[in-house]
Formats: sequence, C-alpha cells, structure tokens
Amino acid sequence: MSSAHRDLASALLAVDRRHRPVNVGLAAQLACLLEVSAPKPGNVSPGRHFADLRYEDFLASALAIGEPLAAAGEHGVGETVRHAIEATAQWSRSNTNLGIVLLFAPLARAASLAQADGNLQEKVRDVLAATTVDDARQAYAAIRLASPGGLDRADAQDVSTEPTMSLVEVMRLAAHRDTVASEYATGFEVTFGMAVPALERARRAELSWDDAVVETFLTILAAVPDTHIGRRSGAALAADVSTRARTVLAAGGVRSDAGRRALDEFDRELRDERNSGNPGTTADLTAAALFVVLLGGGYEGQKSMVKVRSKLSQR
Repeated sequence: MSSAHRDLASALLAVDRRHRPVNVGLAAQLACLLEVSAPKPGNVSPGRHFADLRYEDFLASALAIGEPLAAAGEHGVGETVRHAIEATAQWSRSNTNLGIVLLFAPLARAASLAQADGNLQEKVRDVLAATTVDDARQAYAAIRLASPGGLDRADAQDVSTEPTMSLVEVMRLAAHRDTVASEYATGFEVTFGMAVPALERARRAELSWDDAVVETFLTILAAVPDTHIGRRSGAALAADVSTRARTVLAAGGVRSDAGRRALDEFDRELRDERNSGNPGTTADLTAAALFVVLLGGGYEGQKSMVKVRSKLSQR
C-alpha cells in the first residue's frame, strides 16, 4: 500500500468515533479502496486496467457510496442499494460495484443498528429476515441501472419484472447461480465463515494490507467457484480458475517467491479482451470481508464499532 493510500486511509478514519453512521460510511469507502488497490489476479488494480474500466473508476465509485452506506440505518436494504448505485452512476458509466453494494447494504444497516457489543452476523440475519417486497423492488431498480454483464433471465422473479416476494426470498431463488445471492440466503456464510477469518489470519501474520487482501481473495476463490466467471464463461472455466487458485496457494501464494511467480502467471492467464476470466464475485466477497473487519476495528488505531465474531475469533 502506497504512502498516499495510507494517508487517505488515516484521513478517512480520523473522525469522531461517536458518529457511528459516518464511520460506517467511511469503513465502506476504505474497504473498497483497500480491495481495488491490491493486485488480485484477473481484476483491476493500480496499473492493471480493463478496456472499459480503469482503476480510477473504482476509486470514484468507492467514494460515491460513502453517504448512502452511512445512512443505511435510516433506510431499508433495497433503498440503500438503489441510492448507492445511483450515486455510483454519477461517477462511472460502467458497473463497478453492484456486487459490493448488494453485500455492503445489509452489513451497513446491521452495523448501524447493532449495539456496540452486539454480534454483527446475528444482526445481519435479523436485517435480512426483515426485508420486504419494496426492498426487492428497489434492489431490482438498482440492478437494472447498473446493468451487469452476463445476467441471464430467471424463470421466476426476474429483475426485469416487478417482484412479488421479499428481497431475501428472491435472493434465495438465485442462490444456486450467484454467490452474492447465496450470502443473503445463508446469512453471509462465506463472508463470516471463510473470508473474515482468512483476512484476520493474514493480518495477524503481519502481512501488509495488499498481501492480506490477495491471500483472502485466493482463499475464497480456491474454495468457491466464481459465479461471475460462471455466468459469463461457463461453469467449467470457473472450476478451472478455482483449481488454479489452489495451485497458487500451494506454491506459497504471497508468502513465497515461488508463490508470487505463480500468482503473476495466474494473473496473465486470466486476462483477455473480454475479461472472461475475471473473478469479480470473489473480489466482491473480499471487499465484504474488509468491510466487516474494519467495522470490528481492524484498522491500525481504529476503535471497534461492532463485535465481529468469526470462526477464527471463536477459537
């Protein structure tokens, strides 16, 4: 992480800790900045752009969602999603953060409403259980505005129609084909059960934020085939990419020279003109883990806003 990024991170968190909604928004912004700044294979990062998306687009999008996420305690999940995507659209013409926003909205609402010593995942489950048809309607509007690539038409409750079920219910219908939807259906099982512990382990091992983010990303990708790749390029490629992630981790990943060489080769393999091997959903889940860790006080000198109980912290 560059000195400029460190200075920005410090500035974002140097606010009155009593203003929890503001801090929730700042934690969301910082989570996005840390995620996109790490050189994750197959994704946009500094000096590694796509033809239609640049690193700067993600920086602008990260800052754009701060205010809507800070207000998550005052609005339903769907309305927060819509506000965040509308704010992003003022800065980016392409979809930069739909998956992140869908993951962050219930986390932000839960953090805003939870007691300081409350368990975040339990509160997230409560927030999801309370979602309504209107939440689904507003999330559908946001999805249509973001217009993500590779979105197939669903047999029931398709996003081009008006939903008749609550947001968590429609997400359950899509859970088998989309990991973000699956997180809604399972109470953020991958985020809290795998991604947060991986990030916590990496930071306790004194890895830099960049290396910790990359290791977390690889850990998720090795275990959960990326559904963004699956939608765009098929399940076979998604499975192959997960196999390659396991190979990179077995070589040492960010913790060895051999692992870093394997990581660079992996990144080259994933890049083509269509970005067909882009593990975008895995990046979104990595961002969600960062958001949770930051909400729990995981940045240097930062005070906790909520209690984060991951599988690692239960041991």
